[in-house]
Amino acid sequence: MVKVTDLATAEEIDERDMADPAYRAEYERSRFANGIAIRVLRYRTAHGLTQTAFGRLVGMRQPHVARLEAGEHEPSLSTLVKLASALGKGFIDDIKPDGARLRESA
Repeated sequence: MVKVTDLATAEEIDERDMADPAYRAEYERSRFANGIAIRVLRYRTAHGLTQTAFGRLVGMRQPHVARLEAGEHEPSLSTLVKLASALGKGFIDDIKPDGARLRESA
């Protein structure tokens, strides 16, 4: 049986995985969509909303909310506007030649 003290920390796993070029490329490719997914999940769970209820709040159907939470595709600008309105929090997106990065709004 493995002891908890023998397990790698999240930071150690992240550092190890980032050394793999394929993993790093996928991480960079999906960083923006995953950032949105985390924000949507945090808001929805903090407010005790189902995906359907959150979808009604934002003005989208449940399958679209599920896709956002999966972080498998980058949301459109119109979707980001809907989310910012519903969450009461803006998004700051840095768009550069190496990709888009989501930052916390001030």
